[in-house]
Amino acid sequence: MGTRQVFTYCRICEPLCGLEVTVEDGAVQRIRPDRGHPLSKGFACPKGIAMTEIQNDSDRVVRPLRRRPGGGFEEVSWDEALDGIAARLNALRRRYGGDAIGWYFGNPATFSYSHPLWLNSFMAALKSPHLYSAGSQDVNNRFAASALLYGSPALVPIPDLKRTDLLLMLGANPLVSHGSIISAPRIREDLAAIVRRGGRVVVGDPRRTETARAFEHLPVRPDGDAWLLLALLNVIFEEGLEDRAACERQASGAETLRRLAADFTPESTREHSGVPAEDARRLARDLAAAGRAVVYGRTGTCLGRYGTLTAFLIDAVTLVTGNLDRPGGGIFGSSPLRVDEILRLSGLATYGRTRSRVGAYPDVLGTFPAGVMAEEITTPGPGRLRALVVSAGNPVQSVPGSAALDAALDELDLLVCIDLYVSDTARKADYVLPATTFLEREDFPLPFLQNHLTPYVTWTEAVVRPRGEARQEWEIVDALARRMRLGIGAFPVQRLAHRLGVRPSPRLLVDALLRTGPRGDWYGLRPGGLSIRKLRRNPHGVVLADHHRTGTLRRRIVHGDRRVHLAPPEITAEIERLAAAPAPPPGRPLRLIGMRELRSHNSWMHNAPGLMSGRREHAARVHPKDAAEYGIRDGALCRISSEHGEIELPARVTDEMTPGTVAVPHGWGHKGGWKLANASGGANVNLLASPDPHGLEPLAGMAHLNAVPVAIAPAESRED
Repeated sequence: MGTRQVFTYCRICEPLCGLEVTVEDGAVQRIRPDRGHPLSKGFACPKGIAMTEIQNDSDRVVRPLRRRPGGGFEEVSWDEALDGIAARLNALRRRYGGDAIGWYFGNPATFSYSHPLWLNSFMAALKSPHLYSAGSQDVNNRFAASALLYGSPALVPIPDLKRTDLLLMLGANPLVSHGSIISAPRIREDLAAIVRRGGRVVVGDPRRTETARAFEHLPVRPDGDAWLLLALLNVIFEEGLEDRAACERQASGAETLRRLAADFTPESTREHSGVPAEDARRLARDLAAAGRAVVYGRTGTCLGRYGTLTAFLIDAVTLVTGNLDRPGGGIFGSSPLRVDEILRLSGLATYGRTRSRVGAYPDVLGTFPAGVMAEEITTPGPGRLRALVVSAGNPVQSVPGSAALDAALDELDLLVCIDLYVSDTARKADYVLPATTFLEREDFPLPFLQNHLTPYVTWTEAVVRPRGEARQEWEIVDALARRMRLGIGAFPVQRLAHRLGVRPSPRLLVDALLRTGPRGDWYGLRPGGLSIRKLRRNPHGVVLADHHRTGTLRRRIVHGDRRVHLAPPEITAEIERLAAAPAPPPGRPLRLIGMRELRSHNSWMHNAPGLMSGRREHAARVHPKDAAEYGIRDGALCRISSEHGEIELPARVTDEMTPGTVAVPHGWGHKGGWKLANASGGANVNLLASPDPHGLEPLAGMAHLNAVPVAIAPAESRED
């Protein structure tokens, strides 16, 4: 077969960097950054390069596995596996109804254009509300805030880094994570360019992260972002610094928001935000006075007790300073396909259309919080969850209060996992079905088209054939639907085709969307619109325009009055809840936060020896003052305990932490039978989080994984 070079793009995180893959005799030999990619321009992080090791890993599941009656797994054929799964699911449907069946998908699913569409259609055909995602441990509050602000959870502004003069970044570390809810492969250069042209980048975070070290660090207490943002609004309104014309033109509720912020002076919020009053006042004035400014927040702002409120206030500050839908501010992405409109037409752009059986949480993009799954399994009554399919996820490791879900899975009648590995969740499964890696499937970055900082589109074919008998997730879903006689489809015409016995592939669906999208040369392409065929002729992808157009917001808002709603009742209630926040519990004086590492990405990437070898250590970061007070030595084991559990891991004493805060990376502590996982140890930080499904953030069901009250002590100090 010889050696060939194939161009594709990475699907681990949101920059979607270009990759050049060397294929020899049908196998991946090496991955390098694609120097011809117009956006990443020869950059790719270590995780993307390490996909060679995941692709060729001997521990990968490459044939269907079925649990033996006495324990362990045996290989079976696809027909045996799918027939057995379909028969058991249909038996449960007949006895209990389709709402006895659930699905959980992890964040790798979002990087597939076909996987989410097919599984959503499958669950809709079952008429089951039990759809869960890793979004409730990551980003769902951002979508909930957009639903309240704009009427659509899919309408999310991105910071116009290439034109801004002042960026306030909260709870984000893009020099490690490479950005989220924004696709900007060379984001380090974009941030540095702001400073080079005389602007500023201010990084609010409890830790002096890699990004904070490179720019201005504003220490913010864990879960203090909402307090800070309300203080900024207080100053802006009190001093008459708001852009009145923008408020009148774009929004309703500005006067109500003014009243809500009136009591949150920088002096009164200082204890909660950690930001001195004079610093908060100066920052508010700078945001209002800057020619072009924007506020941006990510995962660090999402996982406290007020995640949706924080995301809402981020956009509110941007709007009242006149910077929403404006060059250099918060802009709404251009793309060849209106992703927000596609989601709306397909019925997927929902918020609060339904409520969960446990906790009565609103759905976000059709999904419920994963934090209720354990009790949905164990609580008797109509709608009880009795069978669960898990794809591209490991919820036993990732949900809050992991031990509760671990125990609850044993009560299921059927558990099916579609994955690359026998993860901690898959160890409990009745069937484990082998999925392809992203190198083994064609793809189109549909979910991210509107998030590109530079408007861009691409298509990739599979780089190599699937190893063993691995299949794409949509193919597995489609095969199950056939056996269960379900007509599935994201659009009515697709469902009609299924009923007529025609099952269009996702490739045909995307090609139809491209061909019926905007035509002419508006996107910088020759007249006639786009198609997969045209994109295949451009293996590095196509840049569509130099900059995003602004002034489009009013046409895209879904609220009937076409205005941004700055004071919906849900947000009023959240601000009241914030003001009445109880005092922290005694006996646990520190606050736990999460963090990301450049050479670690959740649990599944820990199986890449080249990525992790020699650099891989799971350690808690502790400030020297706290280390001295609690007897913690650098490199020694420490014990971190919360109300709900405890973990032990090495401590790293460092002044990158603010006093009173401990940082522990997530995605460790797995016992899934992977060679490096067992060799390297680590602890699952989610054991410290509350398993109470009624204690999630109310507007999006977000897990409370940041600002968890904890105590720390030397591990050897345990009293038996």
